[in-house]
Amino acid sequence: MKTNELHIIAQVLGGKTEAFSYFMDTYGQQVFHLIVRMVGSEEDAEELTQDTFMKAFSHLSSFCGNSSFSTWIYRIAYNTALSALRKHSTEEVLTFDEGVWERLSDTEIDESLDSEEESRIERLQHAIRQLSPEEQALLTLFYEEGKTVAELAEIVKQTENNVKVKLHRIRKKLYLLMKEEENK
Repeated sequence: MKTNELHIIAQVLGGKTEAFSYFMDTYGQQVFHLIVRMVGSEEDAEELTQDTFMKAFSHLSSFCGNSSFSTWIYRIAYNTALSALRKHSTEEVLTFDEGVWERLSDTEIDESLDSEEESRIERLQHAIRQLSPEEQALLTLFYEEGKTVAELAEIVKQTENNVKVKLHRIRKKLYLLMKEEENK
């Protein structure tokens, strides 16, 4: 936790509410990016980002500093977006044959997903769009925002092992989705 952030929190709680703008300026774009990846709409993401910061502001006194402020605000953003998605959920769940799933080698997956080939990158982007909002959020936080597994576990309120398994399964799912696209 950045000590200057603790100082800013103390200022806000002490009545200097305009100091909260530091958090919006520092984390606003990252929070928006996470939410837009989850909900798929910039317009909805703008509204949900505002909701996230309003919730953070109104619950600032409950922030105890056990995690970083960024982890705390991401957890609020994640839950806010998830709640909005659940209200409008018509999500189709993608399933794959368990036998195929188990036979996949990590090396094969890594080589496919780490390719710089333009056509593979396009298939990867298409596959990412087919993931659930929760899966997209995990990918965004881990690969784009550089959050650690421990921070992800804190954000999504799951164990670190559960997060590792989910990330591993998401990579497998992406690989299978890309293979499916290749075979069309």
